[in-house]
Amino acid sequence: MATSFPSQCSLVKIMLISIVAFVSVLIPTSEAAVKKYQFDVVVKNVSRLCHAKPIVTVNGMYPGPTVYAREGDRVIITVTNHAQYNMSIHWHGLKQVRNGWADGPAYITQCPIQSGNSYTYDFNITGQRGTLWWHAHILWLRATVHGAIVIMPQVGVPYPFPQPHSEAELMLGEWWNADVETIENQGNILGLPPNMSDAHTINGKPGPLFPCSDKHTYALEVEWGKTYLLRIINAALNDELFFAIAGHSMTVVEIDAVYCKPFTTEALLITPGQTTNVLVQANQSPGRYFMATRPFMDAPVLVDNKTATAILQYKGVPTTVLPLLPKLPAPNDTTFADSYLDKLRSLNTAQFPANVPLTVDSHLFYVIGLGANPCATCLNGTRFTASLNNITFMMPKIGLLQAHYFNTKGVFRLDFPDKPVTPFNYTGAPLTANLGTSMGTRLSKVAFNSTVELVLQDTNLLTVESHPFHLHGYNFFVVGTGIGNFDPAKDPATYNLVDPPERNTVGVPTGGWTAIRFRADNPGVWFLHCHLELHTTWGLKMAFVVENGNGPEQSVLPPPKDLPLC
Repeated sequence: MATSFPSQCSLVKIMLISIVAFVSVLIPTSEAAVKKYQFDVVVKNVSRLCHAKPIVTVNGMYPGPTVYAREGDRVIITVTNHAQYNMSIHWHGLKQVRNGWADGPAYITQCPIQSGNSYTYDFNITGQRGTLWWHAHILWLRATVHGAIVIMPQVGVPYPFPQPHSEAELMLGEWWNADVETIENQGNILGLPPNMSDAHTINGKPGPLFPCSDKHTYALEVEWGKTYLLRIINAALNDELFFAIAGHSMTVVEIDAVYCKPFTTEALLITPGQTTNVLVQANQSPGRYFMATRPFMDAPVLVDNKTATAILQYKGVPTTVLPLLPKLPAPNDTTFADSYLDKLRSLNTAQFPANVPLTVDSHLFYVIGLGANPCATCLNGTRFTASLNNITFMMPKIGLLQAHYFNTKGVFRLDFPDKPVTPFNYTGAPLTANLGTSMGTRLSKVAFNSTVELVLQDTNLLTVESHPFHLHGYNFFVVGTGIGNFDPAKDPATYNLVDPPERNTVGVPTGGWTAIRFRADNPGVWFLHCHLELHTTWGLKMAFVVENGNGPEQSVLPPPKDLPLC
């Protein structure tokens, strides 16, 4: 049988196609890519502080794998649950435009993924770039189930600051020697706060100031004269944290995946849920320098006050050299905290504008309270609770987004009050009587594309305390903050409506208030809650139902076929 050969014309054609394909690989394109990840939720034995225990992880990693993507990419992450607990994953700070099905909080936008089952989170990254993070959003499992999200700018779009030589993620966390879910359950049974953590961690490691921890220390190698971008994430359950590097200042360039006006600082403050990107120049005498973190608490509340450390290691310096410790602010240094937060400003350039709503359609005033409700089986006959406008949020049995989308009756009410029913002197003397709260699954309805101003007011019910609040589905502008009771007649005159910080998580100051503004242009059911896991467990949470706009492009997308069942 004769062998057929391609003609000379065909050979040329094949060669041209090959060259074009090769060149297309080399030439960057701004077209969106599809990034796929497999997350296997598995239990793994881990040892810290001379204690070994099984922990829930993703892919056996603690912290979990970093999700890398570019602005405009489609990301598909299949989560398969091999652990004994129900699971859901929240992609903290991603707006999930019209796609709350991918947001992740259990019983808010989905039923959890039951053991042995899978669910695929399929979402687009639209108009966002920077550092965010992902974490479990059920029980207290995010103690070990968390990781970074790094969103690079579109190809050819530079950072609005000097290009760093290299980058690194630093996840600040907490470690308990005992099983975290056992500790949480004990607290719930007793009606009291669970035991504090036994250590703080940097990238899952407490550092050499703790026993059995020399090998459990994160080290970042740097070269003298080069600049590094550190992506810092507070994944702690219950602690606001200071962070500093011995001998090195930091230039803050981004918060919560939004570029900000750069400023230099010796230390930073970061609440649970927040991210901060800093530039660090390796310009000191080559050596080993501790990076350190410990809590900020300016209220009479007990916290784990231990310091976690990692090492900034100059290349070529022997590991036998003893690192230097940084000078962190005092644990109750409110003055530093206020000064640091005052420096945060949106970049507000033509390329990255701050589109602050200048008019407001809906004024909301939510007061934050700690309380106590009767509990016959609890230690003192009462159970600690927390509330917004005296309502302790009750979790439903099915996802609120499902109930909203399919118009399921009897799951929630749309009568969350815009302001407290009974005003009082919120930050006066401690209030220790009449601490009962109303229980309910009550949501607030918001018209599509309306502008909202929400003032969050701390109170002295039991005690004043700082509360980091996170809003799902949105960024917001922090237009004002103050100490004492919010005065609607005077305080709005002090607002920054030009370049306020834009973020997804904000700390309400101890004994004070914070005002935020956002445009409700993302339809769906969106969770608002304190990011102190203890207070969320006690009911310091609610949700907004943002109505659909006109037509399918302003409406919630249909649910995916593999949406978990309750």
